Amino acid sequence: MRLSHAKIESLRWHPLNAFSIMRLAVAVPLLLLLLWAQRYWFLRFWRFAHRIKSAIPRRIARGLIISGFGMVAAALLAAFFSGRRDMVWRFSGMMGVIGLWVTTAFLSWVVISLVSGMRLIGRRARRLFARVSLAAGSSGQSPLSALPDDVRLDRRRFVQAATALAGAIPFGAGAYGFLIGRHDYRVQQIDLPISGLPRELDGLRIAQISDIHIGSYMSAAEVRRAVGLANDLEPDLSVVTGDFITGRNDPLETCISELARLKAPLGVWGCNGNHEIYADAQENAAELFAEHGMKLLRQENAEIGWRGGKFNLIGVDYQLSRSFRGRRAIMLAHTDLLVRRDMPNILLSHNPNSFPRASELGIELMLTGHTHGGQVRVEILDHRFSPAQFLTPYIAGLYKRPLGGASALDDQELWSAMPSAPAALVYVNRGLGTIGAPVRLGVPPEISLLTLRCA
Repeated sequence: MRLSHAKIESLRWHPLNAFSIMRLAVAVPLLLLLLWAQRYWFLRFWRFAHRIKSAIPRRIARGLIISGFGMVAAALLAAFFSGRRDMVWRFSGMMGVIGLWVTTAFLSWVVISLVSGMRLIGRRARRLFARVSLAAGSSGQSPLSALPDDVRLDRRRFVQAATALAGAIPFGAGAYGFLIGRHDYRVQQIDLPISGLPRELDGLRIAQISDIHIGSYMSAAEVRRAVGLANDLEPDLSVVTGDFITGRNDPLETCISELARLKAPLGVWGCNGNHEIYADAQENAAELFAEHGMKLLRQENAEIGWRGGKFNLIGVDYQLSRSFRGRRAIMLAHTDLLVRRDMPNILLSHNPNSFPRASELGIELMLTGHTHGGQVRVEILDHRFSPAQFLTPYIAGLYKRPLGGASALDDQELWSAMPSAPAALVYVNRGLGTIGAPVRLGVPPEISLLTLRCA
């Protein structure tokens, strides 16, 4: 196995830059919204406690409410501003529950607010209609006042029950996604027909895991479990496509020591993700990989041989669509220096949006993650909705694009222009961990086994 390097310098960024200011501009309003939702629930629980007639139970209830919501507020402030994610990691079980509560309480507050807003609009519309009807007629009663009292009471009860049900849905769905969905690891086995693949490489098996996010929502034991599932597949090559952690002070060393349990004859390889940038951990991750006998490729390539055939494995750091100063960035800049024309190329790149450029450069296969499959997917009338669809057309699974086609065109336009071209492939792994909300709904965590086949 021969390793070659391309000397490509990447721009380093510092905490006080435009990107950090932009993140702060998003974080502060989001934090205020989350705290406002907590205020709503605090008042609801406080009113409930006020109805308790006995003094001692009422005081106990109020004390629990104050301490519970105080803990939630402290956790939110710590997660957003303190940078002490090491403390979050030490109390990962508790933080998982708090994260679940914050997420579901916020979504429930949004749903209840929307339903209440619709009720208010409907009530005012009915009053306006009644006034118009009374003004148009010579005499008569308002249609609202004409309703019997029992009918109005039943309608009010129905609306209140519907509001309560709508508000309960996020809690029920969140509990399922937290307790079951995020632990429901799935092994996906896929055959990949690779253009120009030598016959000697037919049947090469690659295990892929991605987006671990060890920390407040992902324990070392869960990482060990995923690694065990990957090893059970007996792959020839194992790859990890970024986002080992979420933020600074997350236990990167613990994560990589667990990944070092991966076993494959051709080694364990990886690339950095965007959260390694946020944590300023890219170099540290590469050093830890090397200490454990693995290789994190950073604008590098390696020629790997298997059963007489050879392929070129390329790895890059996270590819930004825009620079930290807001300028449009060129994805995979200088990566053309790493592409081989005499053997198939496999690229490890955390951002799936770099696939069009990878295809344009002649890279036959790209392995990626980043999206988590959206973490939540809802199907309504045969239509699937995922938050990830607002960020990328490559949400989860296998996608194809004409090999060598211009990156400026989308996939459909390119296939129309080049219908007989060989295909470049990208496989988007759904990842293991979660960010934001510690839930997965309709998007189970994934360990991939990818088998290369001659196209």
